[in-house]
Amino acid sequence: MKKVLITGAAGFLGSHLCDRFIKEGMFVIGMDNLITGDMDNIAHLMGHEQFEFVQYDVTKFVHVSGDLDYILHFASPASPIDYLKIPIQTLKVGSLAIHHLLGLAKEKNARLLIASTSEVYGDPTVHPQTEDYWGNVNPVGPRGVYDEAKRFQEAMTMAYHRYHGVETRIVRIFNTYGPRMRMNDGRVLPAFIGQALRGEDITIFGDGSQTRSFCYVDDLVEGIYRLLMSDYVEPVNIGNPDEITIAEFAEEIIKLTGTNQKVVYKDLPVDDPKQRRPDISLAQKVLGWEPKVSRADGLRITYESFKKLPKEKLFRVEHNKFEKYIKK
Repeated sequence: MKKVLITGAAGFLGSHLCDRFIKEGMFVIGMDNLITGDMDNIAHLMGHEQFEFVQYDVTKFVHVSGDLDYILHFASPASPIDYLKIPIQTLKVGSLAIHHLLGLAKEKNARLLIASTSEVYGDPTVHPQTEDYWGNVNPVGPRGVYDEAKRFQEAMTMAYHRYHGVETRIVRIFNTYGPRMRMNDGRVLPAFIGQALRGEDITIFGDGSQTRSFCYVDDLVEGIYRLLMSDYVEPVNIGNPDEITIAEFAEEIIKLTGTNQKVVYKDLPVDDPKQRRPDISLAQKVLGWEPKVSRADGLRITYESFKKLPKEKLFRVEHNKFEKYIKK
């Protein structure tokens, strides 16, 4: 049985990856310090013969006994609220942690895949975004702690691949959604659905003309799995190119939930990307991958899962420290 280490295992994406690799017949070691992860996401795996959970901070030295075939590094805060709440930890998990994990991959002769992000493109001047675009990033802005951590992580990964011959893969993830997303974490989809379920007005930052492209989590996991098993070492965009404005998306959520809220507008935060859409030509060519789940179907599944959340999660408000960086 092959063995895989998944960091950030109790997070939204990490937990779905645990499910997938168990389904593929592998033994999964899930590692998470639970700063933003939630044990409820992997509660169904506790006691499974193919799963072991270790609560641990991967910015420290990482050791795994025995053989190890694959490492997937998904330990990182992934929401705007978290960036400012734990900025130093965000930078550490993109620098110290990847250094430790690359060393572990070298020691074990394991293949390592890192979760990078569309945020490496910053507020893009090229649209849609292709992998050869270097980005438009403000390294000292409030989002810089996340953007630059991911960019450094990519550079370190390629350095270990070129200098030490470590087998590495880099996935650049675009906006992804689905069950197990954390409610009220500052990302647009759980924010809108949460406001609808609580009967609150839907809040749009900016004039609503900015765009996003939403990929359902099952499609993303399939793309990640194919990339890990491929021979391709350069970064690959994985996301859904079906682009929509935030204002249009708010109307979709109102229609989906059958609610009757108003839409209110607030000023746009500093460095918030105006447009986001992946060019997935490379993924189609080298992985034979493209998204299958329509936004209508994915949103329906996600909404049904959110409706089942306990009230303490639905009504828990996480303070958005980004508000102090909003231009007035």
